[in-house]
Amino acid sequence: MPVAFASDISPLSEWIPLSGNRLYIAGPCSVESREQLAETAEGVAQAGNVPVLRAGVWKPRSRPGQFEGKGAEAFPWLKQIRKDTGLRIAVEVARPDHAIQCLEHEVDIIWLGARTTVNPFMVQEIADAISGTGIPVMIKNPVSPDLRLWIGAIERILMAGSKKIIAIHRGFKTHKRSVYRNIPLWDIPLELRHEVPGLPLICDPSHISGNTALLEEVAGQALTLSMDGLMLEVHHQPEKALTDREQQITPETMHALFARLSAIPHRQKSAETLDDLRRHIDENDHELLALLAHRMGLSRQIGQLKKLRNEKIVQPHRLKALFSDRRQKGEILGLYPGFLDKFLQLLHDESVRIQSESTSDQPESESTDSKRNTLPGSVFIPGEDKNQQP
Repeated sequence: MPVAFASDISPLSEWIPLSGNRLYIAGPCSVESREQLAETAEGVAQAGNVPVLRAGVWKPRSRPGQFEGKGAEAFPWLKQIRKDTGLRIAVEVARPDHAIQCLEHEVDIIWLGARTTVNPFMVQEIADAISGTGIPVMIKNPVSPDLRLWIGAIERILMAGSKKIIAIHRGFKTHKRSVYRNIPLWDIPLELRHEVPGLPLICDPSHISGNTALLEEVAGQALTLSMDGLMLEVHHQPEKALTDREQQITPETMHALFARLSAIPHRQKSAETLDDLRRHIDENDHELLALLAHRMGLSRQIGQLKKLRNEKIVQPHRLKALFSDRRQKGEILGLYPGFLDKFLQLLHDESVRIQSESTSDQPESESTDSKRNTLPGSVFIPGEDKNQQP
């Protein structure tokens, strides 16, 4: 983002009340009824440190036939909530007509969801719809881990004249298996902060977690990384929620959570500390372990298929091609060849062991120790040793 753009973004403290230099936003995933909205909003307001009520008027769903929010019917309810509680109202918009309706009903803040941010054409249409109004806009990261898309959405909204912008980190969808609903990939929001200095950045731990069990861990991680606040999904009766009930908490639980999180000191944003870097390593290691477990599961399935087909576990031509390909790709990524060789050999040995458990054959890698080359860092590859049995 051009420096001039980044410097135009308004600091949070200039336009919205903060609690200990943090912004807390809470409310239901979707507006379901007047009563549900009123009871939830009252509970949120009682916290005293949440200035903004989030409310899903329109709720995009993956498949048709599911509850999609109350739509425009909810605007009079939200107006009354603001009058009764003093809370500012934030509504998600997915189309330009949504944004226009929010302007007409004097909604305080709008936000672009992950499924909208991923589409530059729609972001531009929404930007055109709000051009010149200056309405505050929150922008969630795109569904895919694409920093350029996220920055591009911020640029489009800023160029439309809205200087009160907040980025929301809500995690990403990838092919990786994870305990999270949306993998946090903390390095991406941290890189956004580096690319756009001064941009307020908060975290949505509800969508990252996908369940209440992980909520406090994710929220604490976000605040430890000096994010500027949190957006939580709160419902007065989560077990009866029509959308995302697994990740919503009660207002009472929210109060207790904020009390515990207040013990995390607010740190001025600066270059990453040693602790920050170690957290990145921890996250990467957890992902590596999940990938390794998945890969070994595939090896077990392959072993079962080989047994049915009466095939040998070690197939030299396949193994030689695999080692060569992985070495080449690893070196392109800057990995040390000696490390690659040792890692690939360990991976091969463990795969053979697992496949052997699925067959009646003895492990075919029992002779690998005696057949390995003795050069440091070398790897035994079936087919390259003349004594290797076919």
